[in-house]
Amino acid sequence: MKFIIQREQLIAGVQDVMKAISPRTAIPILTGMKLEAVSNGIRLTGSDSDISIESFIPAEEDGMINADHIEEGSVVLQARYFSDIVRKLPEKTVEIESDENFNVTIQSGKAKFNLNGQDAGEYPQLPKIQAENSFEIQSDLLKNLVRQTGFAVSTMETRPILTGVNIKIENGHLSFTATDSHRLASRSIPLDGVDFNLSSIVVPGKSLNELSKILNDATEKVDISVTNNQILFRTKHIHFLSRLLDGNYPETSRLIPDQSQTEIRVKTKDLINTIDRASLLAREERNNVVKLTTKENQLLEITSNSPEVGQVAEEVSIQAIEGENLKISFSSKYMLDALKVIENDEVLIEFTGAMRPFIIKPANDDSMLQLILPVRTY
Repeated sequence: MKFIIQREQLIAGVQDVMKAISPRTAIPILTGMKLEAVSNGIRLTGSDSDISIESFIPAEEDGMINADHIEEGSVVLQARYFSDIVRKLPEKTVEIESDENFNVTIQSGKAKFNLNGQDAGEYPQLPKIQAENSFEIQSDLLKNLVRQTGFAVSTMETRPILTGVNIKIENGHLSFTATDSHRLASRSIPLDGVDFNLSSIVVPGKSLNELSKILNDATEKVDISVTNNQILFRTKHIHFLSRLLDGNYPETSRLIPDQSQTEIRVKTKDLINTIDRASLLAREERNNVVKLTTKENQLLEITSNSPEVGQVAEEVSIQAIEGENLKISFSSKYMLDALKVIENDEVLIEFTGAMRPFIIKPANDDSMLQLILPVRTY
């Protein structure tokens, strides 16, 4: 195997693939990165058996030469050393060559490294996904769906199914839902030209988080295919494969109240800033609890009290209020997480009493919903 490649392109590919490589793996060869030279480009692969990432660097694209002098072949290199070396090479091009004993030479300018490689034939084959049911979505939209729901997955392994995001397609709508049983985040979008339903699948939150880091902000298309226990996200240069979580995701629609006793419309930024300030005194061990109380003259009072530290109270104006007066306590962290992913100037908050879950959504937009369980304070 031999090729000369643009260092910048190689660095970008290596950084993407490194997100799938873990030093703690039961299969030693998976601490390595597979390099494969084919006639039309260079393919890099990394896997930790939960996720696998394949990055393809085309030899030529848009009139630019990324790689040339290609002699086909493959090898597996220790990923950590290889990524560090590539990042620190001095020149704009890198020449990589391996012999029949998998000894690899990496040369750039006057710097020359010799690394011991491994036989790529030992590297596990990635499953080839053949799915009838695949659909396309813009990468910026997919990143948004992940950002607006993924934060609500559980970090506790006691209920593994809750560490993932539930994805469904029903009646031409794609929905993402996440809950850790104290809060819930969901968002749905219409899908054009999709005439099948996808019953509930659960993708690990960690996988979606890594995918989101790799995807471009540009509006490139992402092709998504699902089989029994895997999901594949494909862009022009990246294949991102993740296992699915086993088990039944809880029926979250039952948690969502269908009527409210108090409705408040308020400026998103004002509420974020007020709760942020109040949370400064909300003690860690009390779940960062703040209290919201409705006042006359379209005002809300946000308070927090920490016996050892002190207390804070601040009023915030609201745009509109309907229904009964209310006092409710909740985690300031959960509330801030929910508000920060809402891209609307105003939010609508619907309460059904001091001890019932309440709903936050963008004013005039039902496609997104956040639900938070209040905290009992005495």
